[in-house]
Amino acid sequence: MSAVHFDSYTDARAHLKALLDAAERGQVATVRRDTARTAVVDVERLRHFLSTVTPSDAQVVPEAGGWSVFIPGLPVAADGTSFDEAVTEMVDALREYAEDWQDHLLDAPDHRGNWGLVQLIVLSDDEQLRHWLVGAQR
Repeated sequence: MSAVHFDSYTDARAHLKALLDAAERGQVATVRRDTARTAVVDVERLRHFLSTVTPSDAQVVPEAGGWSVFIPGLPVAADGTSFDEAVTEMVDALREYAEDWQDHLLDAPDHRGNWGLVQLIVLSDDEQLRHWLVGAQR
């Protein structure tokens, strides 16, 4: 089967099952609304792709009897008394950043380029984010 494309919201709504089935199979699935074209993508496929093309570059460093985690270029950091606690705090800090980004930072010049990162954060559970941050270490 080839790509699935609907030229209107009404047409897509009438064929929603076909649109979602195509997305779940990994086919190109799009909907046009006015001049905008939107892709419908399976969440797990998108999350996996984003995790591979968006390396965390997280730095986890011992500091003052504890641990600090930061990602260069991102205004997010966390501290903890143990490695695990610092990483857990960083997962929470990333979630807060994603909320702020969706609420008011998405159009800010210094933040608009973080779209993929925010998608990755929101589409991941805590364990997936932890793995993205530091790999299989635990």
